[in-house]
Amino acid sequence: MQTATNRAEQNWVLGITALASFMMALDAMIITTAFATIRAEFGSTVETLQWSVNAFNLTFAVLLLSGAALGDRFGRRRMFATGIAVFVLASAACALAGNVAALIAARTLQGAGAALVMPLAMAILSGAFGREQRARALGIFSGITGCALIIGPAIGGFITEHLGWRWIFWINLPIGLIAITLVLVRLRESFGPAAPLDVPGLSLVAIAALALVWGLLRGNAVGWTSAEVTGSLISGLVFALLFVLWELRAAAPMVPMRLFRSRAFASGISASVLFYAAMYGVLFLLPQFLQIALEFDAFGAGLRLLPWTATLFVTAPVAGALVNRFGERALVVTGLLMQAFGLGWIAEIVGPSIAYAALAAPLVLAGVGVSMAMPAAQNAVLSSVAMTEMGKASGIFNMGRFLGGMFGIAALVANFSANGAADSAARFESGFAAAMSLAAVLSLAGAVAGFFLPERRRAAAIAPQDA
Repeated sequence: MQTATNRAEQNWVLGITALASFMMALDAMIITTAFATIRAEFGSTVETLQWSVNAFNLTFAVLLLSGAALGDRFGRRRMFATGIAVFVLASAACALAGNVAALIAARTLQGAGAALVMPLAMAILSGAFGREQRARALGIFSGITGCALIIGPAIGGFITEHLGWRWIFWINLPIGLIAITLVLVRLRESFGPAAPLDVPGLSLVAIAALALVWGLLRGNAVGWTSAEVTGSLISGLVFALLFVLWELRAAAPMVPMRLFRSRAFASGISASVLFYAAMYGVLFLLPQFLQIALEFDAFGAGLRLLPWTATLFVTAPVAGALVNRFGERALVVTGLLMQAFGLGWIAEIVGPSIAYAALAAPLVLAGVGVSMAMPAAQNAVLSSVAMTEMGKASGIFNMGRFLGGMFGIAALVANFSANGAADSAARFESGFAAAMSLAAVLSLAGAVAGFFLPERRRAAAIAPQDA
């Protein structure tokens, strides 16, 4: 029988882990409506500014799978507090940045801190609750984190408009210090099995991702057939192949390649990478379009993202319930076709005289679509592995999510730069329309990948070797 003391301890665990997770998720989204202001202050290009997001995404994605292993070895509470401290220090460095290079370096460090916090928050929370209570606790935790994704752009716009963009990062200091104090006072230390770190795998995937994104970034500037671009892209592909070969041989691989033998796992990951690529790319450019082309202030731009982002709050819980009735494939394919149609619709109607009201319907359509696909794809991935490997599968899913976001931003910015520029509203609209077309294509490709999911998830968990 659960005592009042145990319940109080569990409530503290839930509150502290949710607070830390909320701060990390909020910071990933809150900067989106400040891009136009930051770009104007530093005089940077859109191509350079994308690294303020991609640097965070790269370090988060690459180090994410090591976060839980470090906690298991050195203590989850200790490493959880360390991750928050790194994030807070990096936030101060972001706020003090005097140029875009300093901002990018600080965002890289923020991503490293977040990569410690997020997996350990889940591990600490799961360890504090029994099996019968864990689902409810994780639901509350995910709901609080999801709220950060919804309200982040609007909060970022409000702070940028009334206090200045640097306060987006200064606000993390008091929240982070409170969180660290609560972690040290209220959480118990715990350890897990001391799993070895896959340092060669980490290095190979980081180099591969960086080289591929660098090639996409530099293509328009120096020419797609230049030695720099072709060398970067070829190097990226070579290191990606070396990563796969290493993971096949490693005694304790970061990404066990045998999991991809499951059709549900491989298709779910592929669809997720593609639709997150489209989503993150749009999230990078859309607030800037609203400010530069439609002349809204930062807060106004954040509010006008809500028809798109707020659909997650309404649709995702319903979609989660529908998975058991219709299966993952139907929701992923239908949802991503809706996102593709919505983004393609925006690409077609964008023009010099476009009114925001004309964007509302396609934004809602795209938002509802991706909100259907997200829980279904994640359920397909997690249901395709044994219970003992769900943590690893979740880490791979999130790694794919952030690497997909990184590639999506790079690809959409490259397409934007090839067809427009940020020096005038008319040229921004031209580049934005081309980028939205590419986002629609990525979403359509995600729907194709989702079509290869098993038609209905069987009652028993799909074995990893299922073809």
